[in-house]
Amino acid sequence: METTSPKVPQLAPEQILRAADYVELVWKEQGSEEEKAALAKFHADGPGLARLIGEFGALLLADYLTVVPDEHADCESAYVAGQLVTVASPYLKRWCLASGAGAHTAWIAAGFLIECMQEVDQVHQFLADIRGDVGARYGAAAA
Repeated sequence: METTSPKVPQLAPEQILRAADYVELVWKEQGSEEEKAALAKFHADGPGLARLIGEFGALLLADYLTVVPDEHADCESAYVAGQLVTVASPYLKRWCLASGAGAHTAWIAAGFLIECMQEVDQVHQFLADIRGDVGARYGAAAA
């Protein structure tokens, strides 16, 4: 399977792993005290976190959520998915990069990405696959 619009990520491997960790924390709804503390630590970097999730969201939408089998790459559904990414990806990124964007924006953007992931797979497995891909591509430790 290949993506409909392969792109080189603009994020460093560590940033991709950090963003995946944040999205997973949001997905878990921070049940334990440890998870709440980790989430608070992420939220302390409000504008930086929003930018990170905007970039990560654009990467996810373009390189992971539009995956279609090669034999269907020229089908209407692949075209529609590509068009949705063309619209949603830059909008999400602009929204997260806007002045005043902070932890609340990152939280909402992560929720949007979680909804997208749940349509294709279990969120935990999806994020594990992304971490594995980062490790394979860049030799980073995918924890």
